[in-house]
Formats: sequence, structure tokens, C-alpha cells
Amino acid sequence: MALSNNVIGAINFVAVLLSIPVIGAGIWLATEADNSCVKLLQWPVIILGILILVVALAGFIGGFWRIPWLLILYLVAMLILIILLACLVVFIYMVTIKGSGHLAPSRAYLEYRLDDFSGWLRRRVRSPYKWDRIKSCLSSTQMCPELNQSYRMAQDFFNAHITPLQSGCCKPPTECGYTFVNPTYWISPINNAADMDCLQWSNDQMQLCYNCDSCKAGLLANLKKEWRRVDIILLVTLVALIWVYLIGCCAFRNAKTEDLFRKYKQGTYT
Repeated sequence: MALSNNVIGAINFVAVLLSIPVIGAGIWLATEADNSCVKLLQWPVIILGILILVVALAGFIGGFWRIPWLLILYLVAMLILIILLACLVVFIYMVTIKGSGHLAPSRAYLEYRLDDFSGWLRRRVRSPYKWDRIKSCLSSTQMCPELNQSYRMAQDFFNAHITPLQSGCCKPPTECGYTFVNPTYWISPINNAADMDCLQWSNDQMQLCYNCDSCKAGLLANLKKEWRRVDIILLVTLVALIWVYLIGCCAFRNAKTEDLFRKYKQGTYT
């Protein structure tokens, strides 16, 4: 019994360690400007990581200090958390499966269209109330002003690999035909009615293309890239947690078997 309990305690220490990348992934999302403005995924990931940590600690304590009810609580709670983590991994994959950039003539960066992304993500940014809050948050960052410091010449900017968010929010869409002055200041063409985003562009440094659908699409493209990275971390953690959980179940069953056998040998089993 003692050996099996020690095994349970040891593998739950591994589960404690596995909670760290989950919490870290959530904290990383919270430090990214786009995710901190949207506030969709980071808190569910952080909370799930903390719950895994707490439950794993309960299993660790129950194993080493031989507290059967705590081990049973751990087995039930960890199974629920594994199911929730699996659902989150699948959900992230499904909402980020659509959406990619489009090549523009003579440009190294990509252009993005809102309709290319999943309906769930589009609904997160199409509401005027939600977008006003997100737009205000994005415009307070340095992502657009830093382009002016990095690229002085038009050709240098056209050859730059800027982020999807910068491509969608900091400049007008390429198809509008604006003339480059600097990355965030463009001269309007005679006819700029090719797309509604062309009319939304403003050289006001607090406005730029933050009202454009291209900005919403660029935000979703940024989210997709970052969420996919987090999804990989969560998937690896999920697989490891499943193995830890299965080993813990086997150890718990062996511990119960050893305990029953010991009671039987001592003549106390009825």
C-alpha cells in the first residue's frame, strides 16, 4: 500500500509540473496586445491551469499521506479537468481552422478579409459595442507608431513582413490605391470607392484603419496565430495528463488490492 501511495504521490507531482505550461500559456496570451484587448482565451486557460494545479496537489497530498477520500476526489476531479482541457483544445482548433492572408501585388506582407474567418470569431468583433472597446485598446498601443520608426522608404515598407494586425489596422488596404508617404500616412487616390475600407481610412493617427473590416480581420489573424501556438501546448499537456491519470488509476487500484489482501491475511477482511 505504501509503495503504491508513493507512486500516486510521485505521478501527481508530475501533474503539478504539467499545470505550469498551461498557466504560462494563459499568462503569455495576457501579455500580447491583441489578446489583452479582446480578453477571450487567456482567463479560461489560466483558470484551467490553476484548477489542474490544485487538483494535482490534492492527489500528491492524498498519495503521500495516505488519505483515500482525497485520492478519490482527485481521480474524479482530474477526469473532469482532462475532459474540459480536451474540449478546449478541440474548440481552439475548430475556431482557428479558417482564415488566411492573401498576397497583394508587389507586397511582402499579406492582406486579410473578415469573411475568411470562422463565424464565432467574427461575432466577437462585429458588435459595435465590443469593437469600440477593442479599437480604443488597440489604438493606445505602439504597434502603428513603431512602423514609422522602422520604415522610412516606401519600398522598404512594401518588402516588410509586418504582423497581420499592423497590416489590417495601420495602413489602408492595398487595393484602395493610396500613395505611400509613411507607413501610417497615405495620400488618397481620386477614386477610393473600391471597398468600404477605403472610405474608412483616416490619416488621423488615432483613427487610421481601426474602423476597417481589414483591421478586424488582421486582429483575428493575429489571434489565430497565437491561439494555435497555445493549442499545441495544451494538446501536449493533455496527452501527458492522460498518461499520468491512467498511471494514477492503476496505482490506486493496486493500492486498494494490496490493502484488501493485507486485511485478508490479517483475518480482518469480511
